[in-house]
Amino acid sequence: QLPDQQKTSESPLSWFRGVYLPSAVHPLNKTLVKGNKWKDVDSTQEKRRSFLHDFCKKYNSRKKLQTHLVHLVSRIYVEDRHKVLYCEVPKAGCSNWKRVLMVLSGLAASAHNISHDDVHYGKHLRKLDSYDLKGIYTRLNIYTKFIFVRDPVERLVSAFRDKFEHPNSYYHPVFGKAIIKKYRHNADEEALNTGSGVKFKEFIQYLLDSHRPVGMDIHWEQVSKLCYPCLINYDFIGKFETLEEDANYFLQLVGAPANLKFPKFKDRHSSDERTSAEVVRQYLKELSKEERQLTYDFYYLDYLMFNYTSP
Repeated sequence: QLPDQQKTSESPLSWFRGVYLPSAVHPLNKTLVKGNKWKDVDSTQEKRRSFLHDFCKKYNSRKKLQTHLVHLVSRIYVEDRHKVLYCEVPKAGCSNWKRVLMVLSGLAASAHNISHDDVHYGKHLRKLDSYDLKGIYTRLNIYTKFIFVRDPVERLVSAFRDKFEHPNSYYHPVFGKAIIKKYRHNADEEALNTGSGVKFKEFIQYLLDSHRPVGMDIHWEQVSKLCYPCLINYDFIGKFETLEEDANYFLQLVGAPANLKFPKFKDRHSSDERTSAEVVRQYLKELSKEERQLTYDFYYLDYLMFNYTSP
C-alpha cells in the first residue's frame, strides 16, 4: 500500500505506466567468468535481477513506451570496447566506476592515476544520449547494462556531507544560499552571502518542499528518476554495500583485463569517516519523526525496487 501522501495523481508509480517490458529476465553471459569463487555473488545477482523484474511487472499494465528515449538515457555512460552501458548513480561508487570505464576504453592505463576533476569534468567518456537514435537503440539492445545503487537515505546523507560540510564553489552559492534564505529564520548576513553552513534539517526541508527555491540535483535525485530501472532492463544490479565483490565479478563478466580490479580508495575527503548506518542515525536524530517518515516516502520506490529495508 502506498502512504497517503503518495496516493495522488503525481504518484511516482505513474512514471512506469505504459512501459514495454520483456517477458523474462535476459540470461547473463557467464562464459568469461573463471573459477567458483563468484558462486555466491552470482546467486545474489540473479535474485536482485528477478526481484526488480517482478517489481516492475507488478506495476506495469500496458505495453507501450511513453517516455522520451533521449531523456531516459541521459545518465548512461558508454564503453564501446567491452560493450557496456553504465547508469551513473552519484554517491554509489560512480567516480571509481568512471575511472574503470576510462581504463576499459584505453583512455588510461590505471584507475589510480586519474584525478577527480578528470573523471567528472574531463569529458573523456561519451553518454548514450550523444548518439543518434539508431546508435542508442543498438547499444540498448546489444550492450551489457549495469547500475550500482545504495541505501537511499545513506546515499542522501553522504551527498549532504560531501556538498555542504566542505568548501564547495557550486553547491554553497547555488543551493546553500537559497536553502538558508528560505528555511533559516534570522539568518545572518554572512550565511546569506556565502550559502555555507547549511544544516541537515534545512536541507531536508528543501528536499521535501514541493515549491523548492532551487531545483533537484543528481546527487540526491531518486534512482528511479535517474536510471529508470523499470524502463531500461539492467543486466547487472550492483550495490554499494557489496561494491568491491559485485564490481570485480562484473569486470569478469565483461572480459576486462585480468589485472584490472575495482579501486578501493575514497575519491574525496578521504580523512572523513565513511557514511555508514551509524553515521546516518546521527543525522536522522536532527529530524522530527514526521520529517524522517517523509524522507523515507520520498525514496519509497528506490527502497522497494532494490529491496532495501526501510530505516
